[in-house]
Amino acid sequence: MTVKPEELRSHQWYGSGIASGLRSFSHRARTRQLGYLPEEHLGKPVIAVLNTWSDINPCHVHLRERAQAVKRGVWQAGGFPLEFPVSTLSETFQKPTPMLYRNMLAMETEELLRSYPVDGAVLLGGCDKTTPALLMGAASVDLPTVFVPAGPMLPGHWRDEVLGSGTDMWKYWDEMRAGLIGESELAELENGLARSPGTCMTMGTASTLTAAAEALGVSMPGASSIPAVDSGHERMAAASGSRAVGLVWSDLRLSKLLTREAYEDAVATVLALGGSTNAVIHLIAMAGRSGIRLTLDDFDRIARTVPVLANLRPGGRYLMEDFHFAGGLPAFLTRLTDVLHLDRPTVAHTTLRDQLDGALVHNPDVIRERDEALAPEGGVAVLRGNLCPDGAVIKHIAADQRLLKHTGPAVVFDDYRTMQRTINDPALAITADHVLVLRNAGPKGGPGMPEYGMLPIPDYLLKQGVRDMVRISDARMSGTSYGACVLHIAPESYVGGPLALVRTGDAITLDVQARSLHLHITDEEWERRAAEWTAPPERFGRGYGALYNEQITQADTGCDFAFLAGQGDVPDPYVG
Repeated sequence: MTVKPEELRSHQWYGSGIASGLRSFSHRARTRQLGYLPEEHLGKPVIAVLNTWSDINPCHVHLRERAQAVKRGVWQAGGFPLEFPVSTLSETFQKPTPMLYRNMLAMETEELLRSYPVDGAVLLGGCDKTTPALLMGAASVDLPTVFVPAGPMLPGHWRDEVLGSGTDMWKYWDEMRAGLIGESELAELENGLARSPGTCMTMGTASTLTAAAEALGVSMPGASSIPAVDSGHERMAAASGSRAVGLVWSDLRLSKLLTREAYEDAVATVLALGGSTNAVIHLIAMAGRSGIRLTLDDFDRIARTVPVLANLRPGGRYLMEDFHFAGGLPAFLTRLTDVLHLDRPTVAHTTLRDQLDGALVHNPDVIRERDEALAPEGGVAVLRGNLCPDGAVIKHIAADQRLLKHTGPAVVFDDYRTMQRTINDPALAITADHVLVLRNAGPKGGPGMPEYGMLPIPDYLLKQGVRDMVRISDARMSGTSYGACVLHIAPESYVGGPLALVRTGDAITLDVQARSLHLHITDEEWERRAAEWTAPPERFGRGYGALYNEQITQADTGCDFAFLAGQGDVPDPYVG
């Protein structure tokens, strides 16, 4: 035990005896008001249990019970748990996008942990933005911390098919638009697509980010793939609470775990999983909070060293429950030991090498060998070119491979609502060879960079059998989505980036192997259009939106707030 009871951070609030002063006396009296005895908390690590549960978040609806399991683990290890409700960020219901509020949850997490008498934390999250937000905020405070992922929901079922949410939602919606299924089939799909609490059971953004958290070393081994309703999930939650107490006594803070080596291993993990493009933005932001500069070039460099080994939807065949029983992330990482930094610590073991010792792959079709890889390089490619001078990304493993080198004329939509209203207009004469372009959907233009990037294919093309087209935007897309969708174009069109200058009919070339995205217009025409461009009016006159608009950075730097991403000391508000 490195830390003595009188050295606990919470001791600054509670102290002991008359000599500790009036403030400590007041804090102890108010804790009695809460119904606790002195021996229940004095001299023990106080563990904050941050819970993103709410009635409107189906991915987290079970976290009320999991928080109780965490607290049980804290008590059993000799700690004192305190549960704090924090923003829920429901991917399904929050509009225009929970990405608009990721940084708000990060701020809430940071200030709550800093301002209360806590010695360590357990973070309960999982639905897309909650994982990075919680870890961004916690990294900024740097307390001993364990992350508890919400876990994937059970596989969906419809007739004789196993469904993956929301990959099969997109698939069957297009089947309906093509006239291949009707309302009765859709009603059955509604009942079978999401059968339990938990995050999407494909390798979407939620599972990508929770796997990244486990690879970073801030979750218990195997935690990221345990199904949300499995009894093993409750056991993992209790073990996380117990471990948080041990981290406090040994003073193992996040800064000792979230190193450059850890972030590089998280990037390698995400790419080898064929994970969500959203992880690019979030990991860059998370690393920034750890004082580490992670860039798009790091993703591209690492992508060339790891193959895609997880046969998971939307780029593969299986779902997260299959991955879990195939061995989960510990088994998966044994396939990558040549590129991982094995001698770094994790919350559960002295080294990552120790954590992986004994992990076995039980289904080699789910977790592939190197010579049976789904793709020879990581599942996300970083593009450069005159349309994206600061970068763009494409999840090429989930695209029609014939479109990865493609030149076609652009059809431009100035905003998402216009696109929705006109995409099926025959007057646009859209063919399968066209390149669909959506702008004003980035961090400022969206606002919040919504998941608009999987632009719909016109109904009449779907009826002809077309299921993929090249689509380009400064938006994001759901990690459960698929297709030849170029995303995160930076700088975004709303601030005058090159995407703002594209016009219908312009030729655009996508070449994933060359990592290139190019608009074919002359330099003179480029300069003329740039001179004619005028900035759109500001969206927010007040409130959080105004703060967001003032401080948000671009996709290539993680979409953090500038004043939060900057390095600098913040005093710990110890009380006299």
